[in-house]
Amino acid sequence: MASAKKNHLIDPLMLEALPHAAGIYLFRGDGPLPLYIGKSTDIRSRVLSHLRDSSKRKMLKQARRIDYVETSGDIGAQLLEAQFIKQYNPFYNIRLRRIRKLYSIRMIKKPKGVVTDIIGGKDIVIGQTDNIYGIFRSQRAATEKLRDLASANHLCHGTIGLESISARGCFGLQVRSCHGVCIGEEDRQEHDQRLIKALENMKVHVWPYPHAVELIEQSGDWIQRHRIDQWRYLGTWCSKRQSFLPYDQQIFDLDVYKILVKPIIHGQARIEQLHNEKATTPLSASAY
Repeated sequence: MASAKKNHLIDPLMLEALPHAAGIYLFRGDGPLPLYIGKSTDIRSRVLSHLRDSSKRKMLKQARRIDYVETSGDIGAQLLEAQFIKQYNPFYNIRLRRIRKLYSIRMIKKPKGVVTDIIGGKDIVIGQTDNIYGIFRSQRAATEKLRDLASANHLCHGTIGLESISARGCFGLQVRSCHGVCIGEEDRQEHDQRLIKALENMKVHVWPYPHAVELIEQSGDWIQRHRIDQWRYLGTWCSKRQSFLPYDQQIFDLDVYKILVKPIIHGQARIEQLHNEKATTPLSASAY
């Protein structure tokens, strides 16, 4: 601890008081807003690792104290971190922005074979729209990803809808990145199978439940129930407070989706389905 004190002015007693528990931590300076927000399953160990991190030197010189909020598990910590970063915009965090318009790659099966296009805005209802792949912050990012996948898997840019096809075939055929499906030299089914396989790991999952669910985390006697519906984070009920803290931005959030998709789709969390009337009960605000 003594060696770490050289690069910050945080009270050693404050560091000693940090818990070995899940949650978020906030480095604060002289101003009202946090300098940096992070999350960990072990707050104390993670904060101490920052003190040894030379890349955090500039931030540590400004740090004066550390606040923290415990959670009963890692998912709650991730949700709270994403919420706090958007709310407070810490200077030393990579900015997480609320994106109102998102884009995806849509796969369309036609009589001749599979094609793709880029859709966005009102065409995407996350949780209800099937056969969409990837969620991107711009149309350009979605298009570039599709181009990268096509090049890596020898897909025809013309056949999947990225460019027009001339009588001589697509441009990729001229540089031998296309196997010739555009002029009949490759079987269309073989080409389409490569496209489907290239996209499969990017599939945006349709919400798998009829109504909202509660994702339950527990640490000892402490229980937190995170309410989710159509991939939207609605808020958290806490057994310590015996009340529910609603999330004030109950819209689809890309960062929240990334946090929740594996635990929910792959069964890596304890989940309780809610009846429709319980899911829509008015919520009362409270602290964690």
